Order: sequence, then structure tokens, then C-alpha cells
Amino acid sequence: MQKVKINAQPREKAGVRGELSKIRAQKNIPAVLYGEGLEPISITISQKDLAEIQKAGSNAIVEIALPKGNENAIIKEVQYHVVTDNPIHVDFQRISMDKPLETVVPIVLTGECTWVKENGGIVDHTVREVAIKCLPADIPHEITVDITGLTLDKHINLADIVAPKGVTFLGEPDKMIVHIMMPREEATAAPAAAAGTEAAQPELSATKGKKEEEGAAVKPAEKK
Repeated sequence: MQKVKINAQPREKAGVRGELSKIRAQKNIPAVLYGEGLEPISITISQKDLAEIQKAGSNAIVEIALPKGNENAIIKEVQYHVVTDNPIHVDFQRISMDKPLETVVPIVLTGECTWVKENGGIVDHTVREVAIKCLPADIPHEITVDITGLTLDKHINLADIVAPKGVTFLGEPDKMIVHIMMPREEATAAPAAAAGTEAAQPELSATKGKKEEEGAAVKPAEKK
């Protein structure tokens, strides 16, 4: 579990456009904290603190220091400006450290697939994240899957992955996570060529009748 501590200030003029612009001009970000059956709180955090949270990972636990006390939360959504791509709003969800929660974590492949190295092919990573349920303190940064022994006739399903201690996978057990694909060979010959014959070429109007007259074969125009 990654945990980041930040400071936040309550916002009294929540939703006022001019006030929001002023907050962002000061390199801060308007945010809201909600959940756990309590009233939502409009707050302000710094851009620097948001960057620290994101650096820690999408499931980092955030301890938010407020004038009335600290709150534990996770980021549920970050909104970005459509032109500048700068963060303009953050949604935090309150969490209780002694209550299980559901979230999603990435699946990361590790190791080098020996079979692909020796025989060619493509490692097809079909599912890149998995839903889990656990206590906040048990949220893993990622789920790793070793593909060293993977071969063409084998694949790895969710049921084949050992969940970390305290973590329950919520996906379908038979969901395929990774397997090996061989590239499809493109057909390089036309059906007529495959039969060992060349497709007949139409006579050109300029040479029509010349073939019989001179006994010369008319060659098709070369493709450029």
C-alpha cells in the first residue's frame, strides 16, 4: 500500500466560476471529498500534492489534513482541461481503513517468454487490469504474472494467478489474461496461381488479330 499525506483547505464558495479560476491561477485545484455516509466537502489541494499522489499510483491511500481533522481517501476521478490537459478538478472518496473496498489494479507481465524467443509469435496480453476486494492497507500496487514458461498450447487465466494475501479477485476465474498468438500468414498467390495456371489476360484492342497474324504471344502490361 502506498500512502500520501497532503494538506487541504475547505472551499466556502464552491462552484463559483470566478473563484475556481482564481484557485487554478494560484496553482491549486478544486476538489470534493465524499462518501462513508457523510456530507461532501468542497476543498482545495495543490497541484504539487496531486502530482505526488499520482506518482504513488492510482490506488494510493491519501491522508487529507483538514482543519477539523484528517480524512483517509482514494482518488476516484481527475478531470482535465480539454486544451491544456492540466488537472482542473479532483474527486476523492472517503474510506475506512477497517472496511474492505473494491477497486481495480493493473496486471503487469514479468519474465521473458522462452517459447516466443525460440519459435517466434506474439505475447497477447488480453486483460490488463483486474477488479479486487480487500482492506485499504492490502491494496497492491499491481498484480504480476510470470510468462517465462508460457507456450503456444498454454494460456494463463485469472484462476491461475495467486492473489496477494488479503486480496480477493472479483473477475471471472476463466477469464484469459495472456496467451501466445502466431502471426497470420497472408495469402501471396491468387487462386489461379495456386492451381499452377496463370489467369487469362484480355486481348488489347491495338493487338487484336495480331497474335494469329504474326504468331507472337501478347504479354500483359507490367504493373508499376
